Parts: sequence; structure tokens; C-alpha cells
Amino acid sequence: MQMDELYQEIILDHYRNPRHARTLGDGEALIDEENPTCGDHMKLNVRVEDGRVADIEIDCQGCAICSASASIMAEKMVGRTVEEARRFSAAFEEMMRGGPELSEDELGDLTALSGVREYPLRVKCATMPWHTLDGAFKKLGV
Repeated sequence: MQMDELYQEIILDHYRNPRHARTLGDGEALIDEENPTCGDHMKLNVRVEDGRVADIEIDCQGCAICSASASIMAEKMVGRTVEEARRFSAAFEEMMRGGPELSEDELGDLTALSGVREYPLRVKCATMPWHTLDGAFKKLGV
């Protein structure tokens, strides 16, 4: 199997079987974001306990890239400190916009999205969940 095929399978797996996903009703989401250029719509709840991300709930309706990124984000961030989550989020967003690359060990399944950098219009799809998480932290005051 070629690497591109493997990456495509990872993206499709997270799209079809999103982790930490559930339908959030109106008023349930801490953050509700939309990308009108692509049609992505994401609701997110994050619970922080003792300075750590205890849980993330996502309801992501949109393209495979946004949905996969949201699923991977939720998986990677639960258990991290808020500061670790913020640092990683900022580094991932910077990498996606042409900044320094993160290692495959740091990225894990996010490695599958690294090719999106070649398509500037799709970068927002990949980074929207991370931007939404940061917005949730700000809203929580953490």
C-alpha cells in the first residue's frame, strides 16, 4: 500500500467513525463555528478538570478533512494539560500554514493531513477544529 493510500484510509476512517462525536443540541455547544466557504459546521464542548482536558465532544458536519481533523484533535487532546493542548494546536496550525514541520511521532494520525498544505483553500478545513478548541479554552477562561 502506498503512503498516499494509507493516509487516505486514515482520513476516511476518522470521517466515517469520528472519535468523541455526538450530536450536540442547540445551547449545548460551548463553541459553534462555521466555514461558509466550504460548508463545514462544527459544535464543540470541552471539559477541563485540574488543568487537563478531561473530555471533548464534537459534532462536525462537513468535508472529510474537517471531520477527520476534529476526530483526531479530540483523540490527541484528551488527557493533555490545557497548556500542552494550546502549544500543540498552535504548532499544528502553523505547520499547516507553511511553518516548521512536526515529526510523525508528534503528529500521529495527523500526518495523513499534512498533504493538505498543498491546497491552501483546504487548510482552513484542517485547522478549523483546532481554532475551535482554542476558542473554547478562551471562552472557559483557561
